[in-house]
Amino acid sequence: MPRKRGRHKACPHNYAVFPQPAKRGREARAQRPPFERPSLTPHLTAGYPDLAMKTAIAKGIQWGVLTVVAALSLHAQGNYEIQVYGSDTVAPGRTMVELHSNFTFEGFKQTVQGVLPDEHQLHETVEVTQGWNDWFETGFYIFTSYGPNQGYKWVGDHLRPRVRVPDKWHWPVGVSLSTEIGYQRPIFSADTWTWEIRPIVDKQWKSWYVAFNPALERSFHGPSVAEGLGFSPNFKVAYSVTRKLSAGLEYYGSLGSVTGFDPLDLQQHQIVPSIDYDFGPNWEFNLGACIGVTRSTDRFLLKMIIGRRFRFITPRLPRVLKPNPAGGVTD
Repeated sequence: MPRKRGRHKACPHNYAVFPQPAKRGREARAQRPPFERPSLTPHLTAGYPDLAMKTAIAKGIQWGVLTVVAALSLHAQGNYEIQVYGSDTVAPGRTMVELHSNFTFEGFKQTVQGVLPDEHQLHETVEVTQGWNDWFETGFYIFTSYGPNQGYKWVGDHLRPRVRVPDKWHWPVGVSLSTEIGYQRPIFSADTWTWEIRPIVDKQWKSWYVAFNPALERSFHGPSVAEGLGFSPNFKVAYSVTRKLSAGLEYYGSLGSVTGFDPLDLQQHQIVPSIDYDFGPNWEFNLGACIGVTRSTDRFLLKMIIGRRFRFITPRLPRVLKPNPAGGVTD
């Protein structure tokens, strides 16, 4: 069963710059002036077709440049952890160590607002997750990057606590809630401090597995602060081909602010054919080819996740966090 979690970090799940969406509806009408002065351009250029053509070309170039810059700003320096989360948590007393390796073959080629390009970069993330009881875990991420003429660099760190509905509650679907906060260096993300909350729902039915992560993201420092909450849905469906091999399809999106989605060409949409292989109860392995379907998304990259569970420590929890054999937690 493809257990794990994840997300499209595209950045650590943030994107370098989200252009502020245009105002719509009532808000736009309220800010509209009482009347608009008619443009004199048609009258000035009526007898000068060359001037009219040059004016139209100049406006087209200006609009094109603004659109391209906005699109490039969206996906600079993402792709550190590309994974759809499952609802289960690491078992009490166990430690999961994972290495996320993502190489961008065709991506963002230019430096925008001081953020380095990601084409031909190798992004590697070390994720360490400690299970404390049957409903609570904490994860810690170390993001790194290696690229042409850039060398090996530290990108940032994130902290992620997560709770879930215990199996003994016998819910028809798996449910958990993850929240994550962290820092990225400004050469890798214009939004340096970000926060995410991720509801997680999944279900295993015979040979089929599905998971849905409707994540909400927020920037606390950077150009995306004014945008408020952003919506980044992730989805996975997989089928167990054999007892050890599962094949499936993953989807990662970033649609813009919840108060008004970005235009389609400025949104990020990524389709990922993937496999999960079971090397044993203490191992996890995932491999996928990520295909971007909008111009604001990296066109092609490969991702790989290798994880192993260890028993490094025996957690000593406060009494309130210890499981109660009668159900729930102790008082």
